[in-house]
Amino acid sequence: MPSEKILEQKKAVVAELSDRLKNSVAGVIVNYKGITVAEDTKLRKELREAGVKYTVVKNTLLKRACEEVGLEGLTPVLEDTTAIATSAEDYVAAARILCGFAEKNKKFEVKSGYLDGEVIDMDKIIGLSKLPSREVLLANVLGAFQAPIASFARAVQAIVDKQEAPAEAAAE
Repeated sequence: MPSEKILEQKKAVVAELSDRLKNSVAGVIVNYKGITVAEDTKLRKELREAGVKYTVVKNTLLKRACEEVGLEGLTPVLEDTTAIATSAEDYVAAARILCGFAEKNKKFEVKSGYLDGEVIDMDKIIGLSKLPSREVLLANVLGAFQAPIASFARAVQAIVDKQEAPAEAAAE
């Protein structure tokens, strides 16, 4: 039987995990067994730079947190070594980075994930991982908006150039 102090610490961890799951738009659960410290450090740095929070968790504590927030569909994969990556704003960052890492490191395994409070299957996680980053998507949208304006500006400039050419020829 755990002491009262340890029990309180575990309850605090479950409460923090529950809050994190509730306040994130996406999350991915992985089995990190077999990766080196250097690989883990590099992975954590990349996730941190993308605004993704990544932590190693005990399966029993994560299971309780999942049950509290209605993500019971994640509990069947909670075995072996488990880490969770959550993002409060970016839907694809965790999946993109972790799936890319898993392709390079065969021992590293993506187990499951969720999106907007719904457990998603591996096909959806892989689909998310193939989407470009938020910045790339915004640049594409901006380019799409800018293209008609740029075409219009070039057309107006061509008309101006055409009218200036005869005036210069007449002046000579």
